[in-house]
Amino acid sequence: MNRRQFLQTSAGAVLGTTLLHAVELPADHLEMMRRRKRRIVVQYDANDPMWSFWKLHRNADAKFERFRDVVFSQMDAPGSQIDAIWWDIGGSPLGCSYPSKIEPPVDHPLLKQWLSEGIDWVEQLVNETRRRKLEVFWNHRISEVECMPEGGLSKQSHPLKVEHPDWAVATSWWPQGMWNLAAPRLREHKVAILRELATRYDLDGIQIDFSRHIPCLAVGHQWELRGHVTEFMRMVRLMLLEVAQQRGRPLLLAAKVPQTLEGCHADGFDVKAWADQHLVDVLTLGSRSMDVDVEGIRAAVGDGVQLQPCFDDHHTTDGYRYGSIEFLRGVFANHFHRGADSSATFNWSVGTPEVCRIVGSDVGPPSHQAAYQQVGDLKTMAGKDKFFAVERRGGYPWADGFFNRNDTAPLPKQLDGNVAKFTLHISDAPPASDVKASLTLRCVLFQAEEADAFELRFNGNFLPITTRDVEWKDAQIFSPKPQPTSGGKGDYQINPQQRLLRLDCAVPREAWKLGVNEAEIHLTTLSPLTKSSVQLEKVEAHLRYQ
Repeated sequence: MNRRQFLQTSAGAVLGTTLLHAVELPADHLEMMRRRKRRIVVQYDANDPMWSFWKLHRNADAKFERFRDVVFSQMDAPGSQIDAIWWDIGGSPLGCSYPSKIEPPVDHPLLKQWLSEGIDWVEQLVNETRRRKLEVFWNHRISEVECMPEGGLSKQSHPLKVEHPDWAVATSWWPQGMWNLAAPRLREHKVAILRELATRYDLDGIQIDFSRHIPCLAVGHQWELRGHVTEFMRMVRLMLLEVAQQRGRPLLLAAKVPQTLEGCHADGFDVKAWADQHLVDVLTLGSRSMDVDVEGIRAAVGDGVQLQPCFDDHHTTDGYRYGSIEFLRGVFANHFHRGADSSATFNWSVGTPEVCRIVGSDVGPPSHQAAYQQVGDLKTMAGKDKFFAVERRGGYPWADGFFNRNDTAPLPKQLDGNVAKFTLHISDAPPASDVKASLTLRCVLFQAEEADAFELRFNGNFLPITTRDVEWKDAQIFSPKPQPTSGGKGDYQINPQQRLLRLDCAVPREAWKLGVNEAEIHLTTLSPLTKSSVQLEKVEAHLRYQ
């Protein structure tokens, strides 16, 4: 594309964003949105347990019924707060996960075996979700990497990228490129795929998942080209309204976007225009971030769009993989306190260790099972221990842009002698005096010596240091080595030679408040033994009810 073509495309994109009229939504659609309440939405990538199940049972004993019972085990558990499953099972772009007239043929051996037995696993999973009276969506990854049928990455480009070079946008991290939504015919192709899904399966809606992967517009020009994404959202909305009219029941539209308005702008997602033009019903905010600006995005899109932060516990926010139930309560309670309508999980364990062994999946933490019965409602988290943390950078190199990278997170931070300030959101107000509760501010530092002196404050209140542990260890802090990328087995081992400094301070009740709090740390005296600058790794507030 030459410069003149690019400028014409950019101008048309912006014009399309600002001048298009709002889509008129039918009364039954608006009524469904008014009534639709969710606590926890599970974005469920069942490909991994399916692949594991096949590897465990290559002797044709991989029966769908057994697999089905496993994948629904969290939803079937007594006390589950899961109200929706958004199936994320598109699989490899080089082969389809369901019988399609548009996509390449089904190529996974187990899916082909089930089809030979008359079982379309997508149809079965959708129907089983409906049978449990749970909401069911299809999650469409906007640009998945080329992967092999049984896992692993492929060096082969998608045939359509070869046939239509303009359908791909160059990236720094994936040589085959990502799908380019500035290409009109690609947008038409994707709408055709989604129409086939919407007419083939009994879905409640579709989510456009922009987290996998960006960029979907030319890097460095995403905001200039934002109108192309808006046009795509309009095309999908109009198609779903048409299908809904034909079947006599609404089809909702969601989009998974970055967790801040600035991040949405950086990646070319004009969520305000989407809301103004009635192009989206639900925005899923972020994927691997615990600090989600629900308030900022609410101010931009208004009350007509439901907002749900998402928490990925595989590509987890750096330093907090497989967190305790107290950590998860803190994350989800903050989401709801900041105005979220619901919350979503992604890449969580399929179930208990016994359930995981049936399909050969990696065993997740017990906190997942506990969380599914608690974190969907502030009432079931009230009066329970929590801890709140400041976000850390890094851990996700598979993106060009903002989404998923957490590049704007404030930690780790070198302490240079100036006062370092951090925002901590706390979902619980100080309780009445007859309720026993305590809040502890915790800072974890690297390369600090025992003689280094620190001054800590909370909302301007000086805090005496109550604990100074010079032998503290944290298996998810790797300094001075670079932090590893997120994902993998999550089997972190303590380094016995590691020496971190942990500082704990008791926070008086009158010093903390519901909502936004400010923590300060000041390195006031540097020991002569300190050879390098002191690095602040973690800042946390631990709330305990006795």
